[in-house]
Amino acid sequence: MNRNYFILTFIMLILAAGTLFFHNKPEKQPIPPDELLWNIIQPTRYMSTDQVAKLIIQKNPTLELIDVRSPREYAEFSLPNAINIPLDSMASSSSLQYFGIPGTKVVLFANDDLLSDQAWVLLRRQGFKGNYVMKGGLNLWMNTIIRPQAPAETAPATEVELYHFREGARLFFTGAKVEATATSKPKVVVQRRKKAAAVSGGC
Repeated sequence: MNRNYFILTFIMLILAAGTLFFHNKPEKQPIPPDELLWNIIQPTRYMSTDQVAKLIIQKNPTLELIDVRSPREYAEFSLPNAINIPLDSMASSSSLQYFGIPGTKVVLFANDDLLSDQAWVLLRRQGFKGNYVMKGGLNLWMNTIIRPQAPAETAPATEVELYHFREGARLFFTGAKVEATATSKPKVVVQRRKKAAAVSGGC
């Protein structure tokens, strides 16, 4: 099956469901389906778990984390300072105030990509920009940031450097404070925190 046809079908299903959320609510001018399709296939709408971890560690003021899972899942575990806006509440006026703020990077996440992809499409369809999906969600976060795998001895320097960053990030998110820069390995200062719990299951 043609990949674009599959994506377009996926979009139409999401938009059909989205009309339930946005029904009778004020909205921005929706973008045309062909422009939406073009936006959806762009890899730039994703952020990696490493990029998100770095922004959190650096306390980047432009970062806004939105957890689109259920309140129960959010209460069990989420990323630091994340705001819980379940997918079925995305269109409420109290929720929409978090989107469309100039200069803000809104990162949507769930256990994997499914719910956050749907949230991204619904927001983009309404004309909101500056939204991203954390690729792989919390399941990938656990495998890359919380439980990073050491590279092989023959691994290239870039993989080794990435592992050092992830090790520093792991200490930051599970019980240490890390000062990371783009050109050096993370500097770790021990400062115990409550350890993060593992995410179970998918969306």
